[in-house]
Amino acid sequence: MEIDLNKLVTHFANNHFKVQTVSHYKISPGSKGFEKSAPLPGFIFPIHGRAKYSFNGTPYITEVGSIVHGGANMDLGKQVIDNSNWEFIIVLYDINYLNKSGLNLHNIHFKLDIGGNPKLTSLLWRLKDISEKEHEIARFQRENIFRSILEEIFISVQNRQNKGIEALFRQVSSYIHNHYMDNITVKELAEKNEVNENQLFYAFNKYAGMGTGEYIKQYRLNCAKELLINSENTICRIAESVGYMDPLYFSRIFKRNFGIAPSIYRDKFRNNPYSI
Repeated sequence: MEIDLNKLVTHFANNHFKVQTVSHYKISPGSKGFEKSAPLPGFIFPIHGRAKYSFNGTPYITEVGSIVHGGANMDLGKQVIDNSNWEFIIVLYDINYLNKSGLNLHNIHFKLDIGGNPKLTSLLWRLKDISEKEHEIARFQRENIFRSILEEIFISVQNRQNKGIEALFRQVSSYIHNHYMDNITVKELAEKNEVNENQLFYAFNKYAGMGTGEYIKQYRLNCAKELLINSENTICRIAESVGYMDPLYFSRIFKRNFGIAPSIYRDKFRNNPYSI
């Protein structure tokens, strides 16, 4: 299942949690099994190889660069895939829910893509080593290291999401620049890029300061301004060339945005472009 990163961060920030066990495993190729998951929620951190886990029937392929979170007492299937050992560290934790209306991580499973992160790997080995010690300072260090691990996870996921959002914006805006004269819609753009319209709106609002539909309109109208000054085409022809088949609608929307009709804009600025 998908998890909202902001909700997950808020949940850990607003509730008390404590590491219970830290375990390191190496499993042979081809190994598989089915059992109940531990009575506590936990994170599976891949070190080497690949494995398939399923929590209550939902499958996850995990390898270095991703992390799987499993809930408590779930139906757990696991299988080592490929021809190398599956090596991982699992951290089980308990959490005291101060906000009963928030997430219940005992009942949630999800996967996070974090990419390569040497710092996270180093923190995991430190956590494993310190967890083998029993004195009070070690227990204090264990909790601090786990918080550093969570912070590293959250930052890595956020950075990857931002890169993905920026790439989406660049790809779609480039398409708009090349096809603004066509009858393109926000729904069509979303489907073409395999995202929903809300995701597309978020990307454009983040990087252009406006929604997708507004961006298309502004780009078309700015192209029309250039044509009004630099071409001899009629208003009707200019409207069509920037994607508006109805010249009356084009004139209305142009005036609404710039406070002046296209014909007056042409007369006013053609011979005096520095007034623009």
